[in-house]
Amino acid sequence: MSRPTVGLTPNAAPIDEATAGPPKLLVVIDTEEEFDWNAPFARENNAVEAMDDIDKAQAVFDEFGLKPTYVIDYPVASQERGYAALREFASSGRAQIGAHLHPWVTPPFDELVNSVNSYPGNLAPELEQAKLRALLETIESNLGLRPTSYKAGRYGLGPNTARILDEEDLEIDLSVCSGFDLGADGGPDYSKRDARPFWFGKDRRLLGLPTTGGFLGAAGRSSPGLYRFATSPSLRPLHLPGILSRLGIVERLLLSPEGHALEDLKRLTRGLLSRGLRTFSFSFHSPSMRPGNTPYVRNERELHEFLDTCRRYFEFFLEDLNGSLSTPDEVLAQLRTSAPDKSSAS
Repeated sequence: MSRPTVGLTPNAAPIDEATAGPPKLLVVIDTEEEFDWNAPFARENNAVEAMDDIDKAQAVFDEFGLKPTYVIDYPVASQERGYAALREFASSGRAQIGAHLHPWVTPPFDELVNSVNSYPGNLAPELEQAKLRALLETIESNLGLRPTSYKAGRYGLGPNTARILDEEDLEIDLSVCSGFDLGADGGPDYSKRDARPFWFGKDRRLLGLPTTGGFLGAAGRSSPGLYRFATSPSLRPLHLPGILSRLGIVERLLLSPEGHALEDLKRLTRGLLSRGLRTFSFSFHSPSMRPGNTPYVRNERELHEFLDTCRRYFEFFLEDLNGSLSTPDEVLAQLRTSAPDKSSAS
Protein backbone atom coordinates (compact mmCIF):
# COMPACT_ATOMS: atom_id res chain seq x y z
CA MET A 1 0.00 0.00 0.00
CA SER A 2 1.52 3.29 -1.11
CA ARG A 3 1.59 6.27 1.20
CA PRO A 4 0.80 9.67 -0.33
CA THR A 5 3.48 12.30 -0.83
CA VAL A 6 1.05 15.09 0.04
CA GLY A 7 2.36 17.00 3.05
CA LEU A 8 5.84 15.46 3.03
CA THR A 9 7.34 18.61 1.56
CA PRO A 10 4.80 21.29 2.52
CA ASN A 11 4.66 24.55 0.60
CA ALA A 12 6.99 23.05 -2.04
CA ALA A 13 8.13 25.24 -4.93
CA PRO A 14 10.24 23.53 -7.62
CA ILE A 15 13.21 25.52 -8.91
CA ASP A 16 13.45 26.02 -12.67
CA GLU A 17 17.06 25.30 -13.66
CA ALA A 18 16.63 25.45 -17.43
CA THR A 19 18.91 28.48 -17.75
CA ALA A 20 21.21 27.70 -14.85
CA GLY A 21 24.26 26.94 -17.01
CA PRO A 22 26.45 23.82 -16.92
CA PRO A 23 25.33 20.85 -14.82
CA LYS A 24 26.51 20.49 -11.21
CA LEU A 25 27.32 17.18 -9.54
CA LEU A 26 26.84 16.38 -5.86
CA VAL A 27 28.00 13.13 -4.28
CA VAL A 28 26.09 11.94 -1.22
CA ILE A 29 27.18 8.83 0.68
CA ASP A 30 24.68 7.09 2.98
CA THR A 31 27.20 6.38 5.73
CA GLU A 32 25.84 3.70 7.99
CA GLU A 33 26.22 0.43 9.86
CA GLU A 34 26.32 -2.98 8.19
CA PHE A 35 23.21 -5.14 8.23
CA ASP A 36 21.58 -7.86 6.16
CA TRP A 37 19.29 -6.02 3.75
CA ASN A 38 17.09 -9.11 3.43
CA ALA A 39 16.65 -9.70 7.17
CA PRO A 40 14.35 -7.94 9.64
CA PHE A 41 15.66 -4.74 11.22
CA ALA A 42 17.40 -5.23 14.57
CA ARG A 43 18.80 -2.78 17.11
CA GLU A 44 21.89 -4.92 17.72
CA ASN A 45 23.09 -4.55 14.11
CA ASN A 46 25.38 -1.59 14.68
CA ALA A 47 28.79 -2.74 13.43
CA VAL A 48 30.78 -0.22 11.38
CA GLU A 49 33.72 -2.35 10.25
CA ALA A 50 33.28 -1.26 6.61
CA MET A 51 34.29 2.25 7.65
CA ASP A 52 37.87 0.92 7.79
CA ASP A 53 37.67 0.95 3.98
CA ILE A 54 35.96 4.29 3.37
CA ASP A 55 39.33 5.73 2.33
CA LYS A 56 39.00 3.71 -0.91
CA ALA A 57 36.06 5.87 -1.94
CA GLN A 58 37.65 9.07 -0.67
CA ALA A 59 40.77 8.35 -2.74
CA VAL A 60 38.64 8.38 -5.90
CA PHE A 61 36.97 11.62 -4.84
CA ASP A 62 40.35 13.18 -4.13
CA GLU A 63 41.50 12.38 -7.68
CA PHE A 64 38.88 14.82 -8.96
CA GLY A 65 38.97 17.36 -6.15
CA LEU A 66 35.42 16.24 -5.40
CA LYS A 67 34.05 17.02 -1.95
CA PRO A 68 31.46 14.35 -1.02
CA THR A 69 28.80 14.74 1.62
CA TYR A 70 28.83 11.84 4.07
CA VAL A 71 25.41 11.71 5.70
CA ILE A 72 26.14 9.67 8.81
CA ASP A 73 23.87 7.74 11.13
CA TYR A 74 24.09 7.08 14.86
CA PRO A 75 26.27 3.91 14.83
CA VAL A 76 28.84 5.74 12.68
CA ALA A 77 28.65 8.98 14.67
CA SER A 78 28.89 7.28 18.06
CA GLN A 79 31.79 4.85 17.44
CA GLU A 80 35.34 6.08 16.84
CA ARG A 81 35.86 3.34 14.27
CA GLY A 82 32.95 4.88 12.36
CA TYR A 83 33.79 8.56 12.54
CA ALA A 84 37.59 8.85 12.85
CA ALA A 85 38.35 8.96 9.12
CA LEU A 86 35.36 11.20 8.42
CA ARG A 87 36.48 13.70 11.03
CA GLU A 88 39.84 13.96 9.27
CA PHE A 89 38.23 14.27 5.82
CA ALA A 90 35.99 17.09 7.06
CA SER A 91 38.67 18.95 9.02
CA SER A 92 40.97 18.93 6.00
CA GLY A 93 38.24 20.37 3.77
CA ARG A 94 37.89 17.22 1.65
CA ALA A 95 34.31 16.33 2.68
CA GLN A 96 31.15 17.61 4.30
CA ILE A 97 29.12 15.86 6.99
CA GLY A 98 25.34 15.54 7.10
CA ALA A 99 22.88 13.59 9.26
CA HIS A 100 21.22 10.29 8.30
CA LEU A 101 18.57 8.90 10.62
CA HIS A 102 18.12 5.14 10.97
CA PRO A 103 15.46 4.99 13.71
CA TRP A 104 16.00 1.38 14.76
CA VAL A 105 19.59 2.04 15.90
CA THR A 106 19.13 5.60 17.21
CA PRO A 107 18.01 6.43 20.77
CA PRO A 108 15.58 6.90 22.36
CA PHE A 109 14.41 3.34 21.69
CA ASP A 110 10.70 3.82 22.30
CA GLU A 111 9.17 2.38 19.13
CA LEU A 112 8.56 -1.15 17.87
CA VAL A 113 11.20 -2.29 15.41
CA ASN A 114 9.47 -3.05 12.13
CA SER A 115 9.45 -2.01 8.51
CA VAL A 116 6.96 0.84 8.87
CA ASN A 117 8.91 2.37 11.75
CA SER A 118 12.16 2.10 9.80
CA TYR A 119 10.99 5.19 7.91
CA PRO A 120 11.68 8.08 10.34
CA GLY A 121 8.73 10.11 9.08
CA ASN A 122 6.29 7.41 10.21
CA LEU A 123 7.24 7.86 13.87
CA ALA A 124 5.34 10.02 16.32
CA PRO A 125 6.65 13.55 15.79
CA GLU A 126 8.11 13.83 19.30
CA LEU A 127 10.06 10.61 18.81
CA GLU A 128 11.24 11.51 15.30
CA GLN A 129 12.57 14.81 16.64
CA ALA A 130 14.15 13.24 19.73
CA LYS A 131 16.04 10.74 17.59
CA LEU A 132 17.21 13.40 15.17
CA ARG A 133 18.35 15.61 18.05
CA ALA A 134 20.29 12.71 19.60
CA LEU A 135 21.99 12.11 16.26
CA LEU A 136 22.87 15.78 15.72
CA GLU A 137 24.26 16.15 19.23
CA THR A 138 26.39 13.02 18.81
CA ILE A 139 27.79 14.26 15.51
CA GLU A 140 28.58 17.63 17.05
CA SER A 141 30.26 16.00 20.06
CA ASN A 142 32.43 13.54 18.15
CA LEU A 143 33.14 15.34 14.89
CA GLY A 144 33.15 18.93 16.13
CA LEU A 145 30.59 20.29 13.69
CA ARG A 146 26.84 20.76 13.35
CA PRO A 147 25.38 19.39 10.08
CA THR A 148 23.30 21.62 7.84
CA SER A 149 21.98 18.77 5.64
CA TYR A 150 19.76 15.78 6.41
CA LYS A 151 18.81 12.58 4.62
CA ALA A 152 16.10 10.46 6.16
CA GLY A 153 16.97 6.78 6.45
CA ARG A 154 15.25 4.80 3.69
CA TYR A 155 14.29 8.17 2.12
CA GLY A 156 11.60 8.28 4.78
CA LEU A 157 10.22 11.80 4.98
CA GLY A 158 6.98 12.22 6.91
CA PRO A 159 4.31 14.87 7.49
CA ASN A 160 6.21 16.37 10.44
CA THR A 161 9.76 16.24 9.11
CA ALA A 162 9.87 19.72 7.56
CA ARG A 163 8.82 21.36 10.82
CA ILE A 164 11.38 19.30 12.74
CA LEU A 165 14.17 20.25 10.32
CA ASP A 166 13.25 23.90 10.77
CA GLU A 167 13.27 23.64 14.54
CA GLU A 168 16.65 21.85 14.54
CA ASP A 169 18.15 24.57 12.28
CA LEU A 170 18.86 22.24 9.39
CA GLU A 171 18.75 23.86 5.97
CA ILE A 172 18.96 21.14 3.31
CA ASP A 173 17.04 17.91 2.84
CA LEU A 174 18.41 15.11 0.63
CA SER A 175 15.66 12.55 1.27
CA VAL A 176 13.40 12.62 -1.79
CA CYS A 177 14.20 9.71 -4.13
CA SER A 178 12.72 10.91 -7.40
CA GLY A 179 10.90 8.32 -9.46
CA PHE A 180 10.61 5.70 -6.70
CA ASP A 181 7.57 4.38 -4.83
CA LEU A 182 8.49 2.94 -1.43
CA GLY A 183 4.94 2.26 -0.36
CA ALA A 184 5.08 -1.54 -0.47
CA ASP A 185 6.28 -1.67 3.14
CA GLY A 186 5.10 1.67 4.43
CA GLY A 187 7.36 4.27 2.86
CA PRO A 188 6.54 7.38 0.83
CA ASP A 189 5.69 7.48 -2.86
CA TYR A 190 8.05 9.67 -4.91
CA SER A 191 7.22 8.09 -8.26
CA LYS A 192 5.68 11.30 -9.61
CA ARG A 193 8.34 13.57 -8.18
CA ASP A 194 11.00 14.80 -10.57
CA ALA A 195 14.61 15.44 -9.61
CA ARG A 196 14.51 19.24 -9.57
CA PRO A 197 15.63 21.09 -6.44
CA PHE A 198 12.81 22.76 -4.55
CA TRP A 199 12.14 25.11 -1.66
CA PHE A 200 9.76 23.86 1.02
CA GLY A 201 8.67 24.16 4.63
CA LYS A 202 7.79 27.25 6.61
CA ASP A 203 8.62 30.38 4.59
CA ARG A 204 10.23 28.02 2.05
CA ARG A 205 13.49 28.24 3.98
CA LEU A 206 14.44 24.58 3.42
CA LEU A 207 16.10 23.43 0.21
CA GLY A 208 15.25 19.97 -1.13
CA LEU A 209 17.92 18.30 -3.27
CA PRO A 210 16.50 14.94 -4.41
CA THR A 211 18.50 11.82 -4.98
CA THR A 212 18.59 11.80 -8.77
CA GLY A 213 16.36 9.20 -10.33
CA GLY A 214 13.73 9.07 -13.00
CA PHE A 215 12.14 7.37 -15.95
CA LEU A 216 13.35 7.08 -19.52
CA GLY A 217 11.43 5.78 -22.51
CA ALA A 218 8.54 6.37 -24.87
CA ALA A 219 5.89 6.23 -22.12
CA GLY A 220 6.75 9.80 -21.10
CA ARG A 221 4.43 11.19 -18.45
CA SER A 222 2.63 7.85 -18.22
CA SER A 223 5.82 6.20 -16.96
CA PRO A 224 5.07 6.21 -13.20
CA GLY A 225 1.68 4.54 -13.62
CA LEU A 226 2.90 2.05 -16.20
CA TYR A 227 5.92 1.10 -14.10
CA ARG A 228 3.75 0.67 -11.00
CA PHE A 229 1.44 -1.63 -12.99
CA ALA A 230 4.40 -3.63 -14.35
CA THR A 231 5.84 -4.16 -10.89
CA SER A 232 2.59 -5.11 -9.16
CA PRO A 233 2.87 -8.36 -7.16
CA SER A 234 0.60 -10.34 -9.45
CA LEU A 235 2.73 -9.52 -12.51
CA ARG A 236 6.22 -9.98 -11.04
CA PRO A 237 6.66 -13.50 -12.48
CA LEU A 238 6.38 -11.98 -15.98
CA HIS A 239 9.45 -9.73 -15.49
CA LEU A 240 7.68 -6.92 -17.31
CA PRO A 241 10.08 -4.10 -16.27
CA GLY A 242 12.91 -5.78 -18.18
CA ILE A 243 10.72 -6.31 -21.22
CA LEU A 244 9.50 -2.70 -21.19
CA SER A 245 13.07 -1.48 -20.83
CA ARG A 246 14.34 -3.51 -23.78
CA LEU A 247 11.46 -2.21 -25.89
CA GLY A 248 12.32 1.36 -24.97
CA ILE A 249 8.90 1.98 -23.41
CA VAL A 250 9.78 2.70 -19.80
CA GLU A 251 12.85 2.28 -17.64
CA ARG A 252 13.47 3.49 -14.09
CA LEU A 253 17.03 4.41 -13.16
CA LEU A 254 18.85 5.84 -10.16
CA LEU A 255 22.09 7.84 -10.34
CA SER A 256 24.04 5.30 -8.34
CA PRO A 257 26.71 2.71 -9.15
CA GLU A 258 24.76 0.26 -6.98
CA GLY A 259 22.94 -1.93 -9.48
CA HIS A 260 23.51 0.38 -12.45
CA ALA A 261 26.14 0.17 -15.18
CA LEU A 262 28.10 3.16 -16.39
CA GLU A 263 26.04 3.40 -19.58
CA ASP A 264 22.83 3.46 -17.50
CA LEU A 265 24.17 6.41 -15.52
CA LYS A 266 25.17 8.25 -18.67
CA ARG A 267 21.77 7.69 -20.31
CA LEU A 268 19.90 8.87 -17.22
CA THR A 269 22.08 11.97 -16.96
CA ARG A 270 21.70 12.90 -20.61
CA GLY A 271 17.95 12.27 -20.49
CA LEU A 272 17.38 14.46 -17.43
CA LEU A 273 19.77 17.11 -18.73
CA SER A 274 17.67 17.36 -21.90
CA ARG A 275 14.63 18.05 -19.69
CA GLY A 276 16.33 20.98 -17.98
CA LEU A 277 17.81 19.38 -14.86
CA ARG A 278 21.11 20.97 -13.84
CA THR A 279 21.74 19.63 -10.31
CA PHE A 280 22.59 15.93 -10.15
CA SER A 281 23.02 13.89 -6.96
CA PHE A 282 25.11 10.71 -7.24
CA SER A 283 24.84 8.36 -4.27
CA PHE A 284 25.71 5.00 -2.74
CA HIS A 285 26.01 3.30 0.66
CA SER A 286 29.24 3.18 2.63
CA PRO A 287 29.04 -0.59 3.41
CA SER A 288 29.56 -1.23 -0.31
CA MET A 289 33.23 -0.40 0.31
CA ARG A 290 33.70 -3.80 1.97
CA PRO A 291 32.71 -6.80 -0.18
CA GLY A 292 29.84 -8.89 1.14
CA ASN A 293 27.93 -6.14 2.91
CA THR A 294 25.57 -5.13 0.10
CA PRO A 295 24.17 -7.00 -2.91
CA TYR A 296 26.14 -4.71 -5.21
CA VAL A 297 29.70 -5.53 -4.12
CA ARG A 298 30.19 -9.21 -3.31
CA ASN A 299 33.93 -9.65 -3.92
CA GLU A 300 37.13 -7.70 -4.61
CA ARG A 301 36.61 -7.79 -8.37
CA GLU A 302 33.20 -6.17 -8.02
CA LEU A 303 34.64 -3.56 -5.68
CA HIS A 304 37.24 -2.66 -8.30
CA GLU A 305 34.51 -2.41 -10.95
CA PHE A 306 32.33 -0.35 -8.61
CA LEU A 307 35.07 2.23 -7.99
CA ASP A 308 35.95 2.27 -11.67
CA THR A 309 32.32 3.05 -12.52
CA CYS A 310 32.47 6.00 -10.13
CA ARG A 311 35.73 7.24 -11.63
CA ARG A 312 34.56 6.93 -15.24
CA TYR A 313 31.23 8.59 -14.48
CA PHE A 314 32.99 11.58 -12.89
CA GLU A 315 35.20 11.84 -15.99
CA PHE A 316 32.11 11.74 -18.21
CA PHE A 317 30.34 14.43 -16.19
CA LEU A 318 33.31 16.79 -16.11
CA GLU A 319 34.71 16.23 -19.60
CA ASP A 320 31.84 15.17 -21.86
CA LEU A 321 29.21 17.41 -20.25
CA ASN A 322 31.57 20.20 -19.21
CA GLY A 323 30.00 19.92 -15.76
CA SER A 324 31.23 21.15 -12.41
CA LEU A 325 31.48 19.75 -8.89
CA SER A 326 29.50 21.15 -6.00
CA THR A 327 28.17 20.42 -2.52
CA PRO A 328 24.71 20.88 -0.99
CA ASP A 329 25.93 23.92 0.96
CA GLU A 330 27.34 25.51 -2.19
CA VAL A 331 24.12 24.91 -4.11
CA LEU A 332 22.14 26.50 -1.28
CA ALA A 333 24.41 29.55 -1.21
CA GLN A 334 24.16 29.98 -4.98
CA LEU A 335 20.39 29.64 -5.04
CA ARG A 336 19.93 32.07 -2.17
CA THR A 337 21.77 34.76 -4.11
CA SER A 338 20.22 34.05 -7.52
CA ALA A 339 16.67 32.86 -6.81
CA PRO A 340 13.65 35.20 -6.89
CA ASP A 341 11.53 35.76 -3.81
CA LYS A 342 10.61 32.21 -2.69
CA SER A 343 7.32 33.34 -1.20
CA SER A 344 5.97 34.03 -4.68
CA ALA A 345 7.30 30.84 -6.31
CA SER A 346 4.81 28.36 -7.74
